[in-house]
Amino acid sequence: MSEKKDFLRTIVEEDLKSGKYKEVVTRFPPEPNGFPHIGHAKSIAINFGIASDYQGHCNLRMDDTNPTKEDTKYVEALKDAVQWLGFDWGENVYFTSDYFTQIYDYAIQLIKMDKAYVDSVDEEQMRELRGTVTQAGKRSEFASRSIEENLDLFEKMKNGEFKDGEHVLRAKIDMGAANMKMRDPLLYRIRHAHHFRAGDAWCIYPMYDFAHCLSDYIEGVSHSICTLEFENNRDIYNWVLNTLGLEAPRPYQHEFARLGINYTVMSKRKLLELVDGGQVSGWDDPRMPTIAGYKRRGYTKESILNFCDQIGIAKANSMVDVAQLEFCIRDDLNKKVPRVMCVLDPLKVTIENYEGSEEIDASYYPHDVPKEGERKILFSKEIYIERDDFNENPPKGYFRLTPEQPVRLRHGFIITCKEVIKDTEDNIIEIKAQYHPDSKSGSDTSGIKVKSAIQWVSSKEAKEVEVRVYDRLYSNEAPTGLEDLNTNSLQVIKNALIEPAVILEKPDERFQFERQGYFYADPIDYTDEKPVFNKIVGLKDSWGKKTDDKPKVKEASKKQVNKVQVVGEVAAMTNEQQVLFDKYTKELKLNSEVSNILARDEKLSSFYEEALNELNSPIALANIVTNDVAKELKDKEINELKFTSVQIAQLIKIVDDGTISSKIAKQVFEDMTQSGTNPTKIVEDKGLVQISDPSIISPIIDEVIVKNPDNVEKFKAGNTKLLGFFVGQVLKTTGGKANPQVVNELVAQKLK
Repeated sequence: MSEKKDFLRTIVEEDLKSGKYKEVVTRFPPEPNGFPHIGHAKSIAINFGIASDYQGHCNLRMDDTNPTKEDTKYVEALKDAVQWLGFDWGENVYFTSDYFTQIYDYAIQLIKMDKAYVDSVDEEQMRELRGTVTQAGKRSEFASRSIEENLDLFEKMKNGEFKDGEHVLRAKIDMGAANMKMRDPLLYRIRHAHHFRAGDAWCIYPMYDFAHCLSDYIEGVSHSICTLEFENNRDIYNWVLNTLGLEAPRPYQHEFARLGINYTVMSKRKLLELVDGGQVSGWDDPRMPTIAGYKRRGYTKESILNFCDQIGIAKANSMVDVAQLEFCIRDDLNKKVPRVMCVLDPLKVTIENYEGSEEIDASYYPHDVPKEGERKILFSKEIYIERDDFNENPPKGYFRLTPEQPVRLRHGFIITCKEVIKDTEDNIIEIKAQYHPDSKSGSDTSGIKVKSAIQWVSSKEAKEVEVRVYDRLYSNEAPTGLEDLNTNSLQVIKNALIEPAVILEKPDERFQFERQGYFYADPIDYTDEKPVFNKIVGLKDSWGKKTDDKPKVKEASKKQVNKVQVVGEVAAMTNEQQVLFDKYTKELKLNSEVSNILARDEKLSSFYEEALNELNSPIALANIVTNDVAKELKDKEINELKFTSVQIAQLIKIVDDGTISSKIAKQVFEDMTQSGTNPTKIVEDKGLVQISDPSIISPIIDEVIVKNPDNVEKFKAGNTKLLGFFVGQVLKTTGGKANPQVVNELVAQKLK
């Protein structure tokens, strides 16, 4: 079992201890209307993980109640994702459609109890009668229909005697309920559409809130674990089960914070737009945040599960830095993949004082002595190096090959530039060089000092490959639409050169291309004739500015340490730094990358420790210190900052308690850097407290929709760009206080 005791596992243990349940049964119940994304991976890990920890079972169930959007290909994608992540759902995949007859019978039972009725008002009337947050709704005139009339109408709905939208079945609860979800919610709607499993047997389909709790009950689920946006739906969940008087043990719903990652969208609707619009090659495009996309790009299941474990299970929504996911794959691959050489932008080098060729022994794991494995690479008169590993007019600090500066060929000899050959347009096309015979790596007696080792390949054996260099799909930290797409998210290099040891019989292996990053043979497009490799991730975060890219080590002798640019090397920690690193990773559960940054920087660790004394929120504090405070401390001392560690702790506290979002926190932080004002006062003075309660936001959205019928019609006719208009109107109405993420999701739901 996981050493971490999150609040969900605490609930499960208490339920088992009290005898509430004899067995833990969870479920992962996605709607098969798109490929699962990284947010689903978190839900999969939680539901299957909890079931496994307590010797229970987790059902895989398809919530297939909307025949207009669902498809078998999505079912297969969901099954593949769960299997690839290493989880087992047992013998059967469940479908809500398996229970359509039982759910229908439960609806009949509610009608007979006078707890449900057929309503015949149109959508606009229903919206008007629903009321607002401050005003109770009014029940439809059709709520007074007799039980017999409701049974008759519902039977006719089932038999297909009415058009879509002509009638609905509603629960009869309370039109004055504070939770607006409880104001006579819909239970069934008419859909004359072919269902991918049930065919044309049904003309009515149950709503999520009605079908979900009953499916859980039918399957014997004990803990119905879902994301936070369904918190207000819990009252309906309980009302249905309680009103029907279903025997114990019955399931109960528990919510956790959904996963949000910057530079990423999690909406299946928006991801489908990318697929249908041709902005990506498909659901498994390696830039997509889908599990299929990560899988094709070369991410490992271990890295994704480790990421889910690191971010934990919280009760409040927050935004996770995508760099943390990238760190997890880097950290996983660094331990196990072979290092090889590849030249992405080849520049020819002719070694004038060398003839013939010779083989050089080169380890696949040069920095991991216990690992075995090496290959032979061919050294010859004509080789290729990376174009940017030569500079005719080098800037200060450039350690690679120049007309005046020699360089070492990785695993091989030191070479010196003798002549630069250019074409008629002054482009460098070749370097004439000499090698130093007594400078071979491992037996160098030349006495020549070099500060860098560069990758290279021999022209005699190098293989031409296609390399696809992927970057983040969005350039905006909080993307909202197609306008935020990163136009440089894919670069295709057709003529990269690679050493022959990398050419595979079966393309299912990952490599570190030295000084380039981690790469994976594309499982679909790789062929013997044209090998294709996808870039998984770089050797370090190229987006975020780190506090100290090449930290200095204070030797006991206090001598200046010569810095040498070596592949992925980092200077060793001092004893004091190692103690801090161990504390941060083992006691405070920070990830290794953040712990490394803090431990190596005395100013940062001092600031962090002071903030930690004020607030016990180690992960959130570590993130703001290493990402934001670090930028301010780059050229300053702590006493020169306008804000204090206490104020940073106060800022994180109001994020943790949901007063402001992480995005707003960045605005507040920027203000603090200029004014030094207390964060709580900034929030109060600027009215930055956000509104995230769907029951408050929903009626505002309803009013905006009512006032803009023409745009509603255009949106439903296919002009999906108008979604931004509706979101903007809601934000404008609330003075910008509404949580944009919540608004986006609710608007999208209401405009379906």
